[in-house]
Amino acid sequence: MFIAIFSFVLVLSVVVLVHELGHFLAARKVGVPVYEFSIGFPFSPRLATLFRHRETEFTLRLLPFGGFVSFSSETDEHAKKLFAASRASRALIMSGGSLFNVIFAFLLFVPAFMIGESMSLSNAVVASIQTIWIVISETIRLFISIFSGSAGMENLSGPVGITVLAGQAASGGWMDLLLFTGFLSLSLGIMNMIPFPGLDGGQLFILLIEALRNKPMCVRTHQIVNLAGIVLFIMLSLFVTWHDITKLVS
Repeated sequence: MFIAIFSFVLVLSVVVLVHELGHFLAARKVGVPVYEFSIGFPFSPRLATLFRHRETEFTLRLLPFGGFVSFSSETDEHAKKLFAASRASRALIMSGGSLFNVIFAFLLFVPAFMIGESMSLSNAVVASIQTIWIVISETIRLFISIFSGSAGMENLSGPVGITVLAGQAASGGWMDLLLFTGFLSLSLGIMNMIPFPGLDGGQLFILLIEALRNKPMCVRTHQIVNLAGIVLFIMLSLFVTWHDITKLVS
C-alpha cells in the first residue's frame, strides 16, 4: 500500500507540475507576470523560496503534492495584469497547461512503445499519436454520455481508484509506470479543458462569453465562478472517492 500511495503522489505531482509549467511558459511568452511557481499544495504553508527569476519566486510548500502558479502578488491581489491581457493571450495561458500535458504524454509513450513493444521510432511515434487520439475521443464520449444520462458516474475514478492503479503500475515495472504516467498526464490535460467553472476549460468558456458580449467580465464575477467551481469539484471528488472505496470494499 505504501508503494501505491508513494507512486500516486509522485506521478500526480509530476504531471501537475508539467501542467503548471505550461501555464508559466505561456504567460512568460505573452508578457504576463507570474509571481510564484510553487512545488506543493497551494493552501499549505510556504517552507522556503528556492530561488527567484525576474518577478517569479520558485517556492516549496509544506505538502509536496502537485504545484501551482500565481498571477497575483501582495500588491496586485486581483491579477490585474492577467485580466488586462488580450483574449488571445489569456486563451494561450489557460490552454498552455493542457497542451504541455499532452506533449508530456507523447514524450513518455514514444520510449515506452520503443522499449516495451520493440517498435521502431517512426512506429512508436505513430502509435503514440493514435493512443492520444483514442484517449481524447473516448474521454469526450464518456463525459457526453455522463452529462446526457446514458452513462453513470461509476465510470469515473477518484484518488483512491487512481492510487490502486498507480500501485499496480509500479509493481509491473518501469514501463508500466511510464505508460501510467503518460495516461494520467493526458487525462489531466483533457479534464482541465472541460468547460467547468474553476477549470481551464471554464476560463476559456468565460473568454468566449466575453468575446460574444464584446465586454469583459469583472474580476469579482471571475472569483465567484471559480469559487463555485472549486466547491463543486471538491464535492464531485468526494463522491467519486466514496464510490472507489465502496468498490474496493465490495
